[in-house]
Amino acid sequence: MDKLKVIILAAGEGKRMKSKLPKVLHKVQGKTMLGHVIDTARAAGADDICVVIGHGAEQVAQSIKDENVKTAVQSEQLGTGHAVMCAGDFIEDGADMLVLYGDTPLITAGTIGELRDFHKREDNAISIISAVVDDPTGYGHIIRDENGAFLKNVEHKDASETEKIVREINTGIYLFSGGALKKGLSLLKNDNAQGEYYLPDTLEIILKDGGRVNAMIAGDAKEFAGVNNRIQLAEAEAVMRKRINLFHMENGVTMMDPERTYIEAGVKIGQDTVLLPGVVLEGNTVIGEDCVVGPDSRLTDTVLGDRVKFQYSTAISSSVDNDTTVGPYAYIRPDCHIGKNVKIGDFVEVKNSNVGDGTKVSHLTYIGDSDVGERINFGCGTVTVNYDGHKKYRTVIGDDVFIGCNTNLVAPVNVGRGSYIAAGSTITDDIPEDCLAIARERQINKSGWTKK
Repeated sequence: MDKLKVIILAAGEGKRMKSKLPKVLHKVQGKTMLGHVIDTARAAGADDICVVIGHGAEQVAQSIKDENVKTAVQSEQLGTGHAVMCAGDFIEDGADMLVLYGDTPLITAGTIGELRDFHKREDNAISIISAVVDDPTGYGHIIRDENGAFLKNVEHKDASETEKIVREINTGIYLFSGGALKKGLSLLKNDNAQGEYYLPDTLEIILKDGGRVNAMIAGDAKEFAGVNNRIQLAEAEAVMRKRINLFHMENGVTMMDPERTYIEAGVKIGQDTVLLPGVVLEGNTVIGEDCVVGPDSRLTDTVLGDRVKFQYSTAISSSVDNDTTVGPYAYIRPDCHIGKNVKIGDFVEVKNSNVGDGTKVSHLTYIGDSDVGERINFGCGTVTVNYDGHKKYRTVIGDDVFIGCNTNLVAPVNVGRGSYIAAGSTITDDIPEDCLAIARERQINKSGWTKK
């Protein structure tokens, strides 16, 4: 099959979004619309990609994560044909030239593959993706002859009453043979009320030049829905969310309520994991097998091992190892590693810390900037005091330590292996191994004080 080069049009301002952000940078399930289109083009086998940028050009260019994607600038928005002209140096004779849009994030690699097969099989100069919709108002209509062959594309405002009821519409996605695209652009005119160059006009140009043009009817019109406002953005979110959730369920993940489960595109989940209602999985989160996550839990760029139970809690940029329980109402902040068989209980916060295997932090505890060993028991209300108002310091706690409730560990401090700390202590000095540390005033009972 011929080389595939993809031009993505992403220069528009998107005024109807009513946003300071360029339209194509609004996110659908955690990824920019433009990012979705680029990834789909790559998945469809694109050899080269060029994004035509304009409004917010610098911001859009910086958002592109694929270093091999080229950009071309459309300084004035003078129509879709003009946008493709701005990528003129990218167009190559003998290549398949696919035109996509940065605000249509739902198109799939499978549909692009079908279009390429159709293009080759029909020996087309231009292949169009069309779709059958219930209401074709506002779209270009695909007009065919009595044998079903493509005759023309007619815009709704220019269509006759008979043509306006044709429900097969032009999605605006085209696959050109490189030579045909060059020819069509070279003859494109802007003699219209707007003074703009329209890409659909190349269809008539190529037909008159003897090239073959035809339209492939796609199975799902939702793939080509453009996003022009927040309502359509929410509709695209719903379609993408359902698509992602179905993928995971088909691969062995149970969802108690898929409509209340939000999974971004980059998330990976192992078999036999159960997601309860209200789960939000973001970024590059990876969840192992046989986990139970939720209800009402959020994981961002976090790795869970196997058989982890994580309920009513939040974790960000951290990892939780096998057979650990987190929650309810725990908060794991960035740069934490929680070991195996650990309990992080209710109203526990952990930040920039390592917690060793078998450690129990059952409730109402703060662990910050700490290296915590194995098989430690944290009493209720323990705080690692890591900040003196200017600098943050680390607390180091050895294995098999028992920490009584309402203990303050004032960093920097080291607690030796096997030590015990009496309840209510404020520890400011290092504790050797196998010691009992008591740091509190002796209790004094004053008889009759209340009456006095």
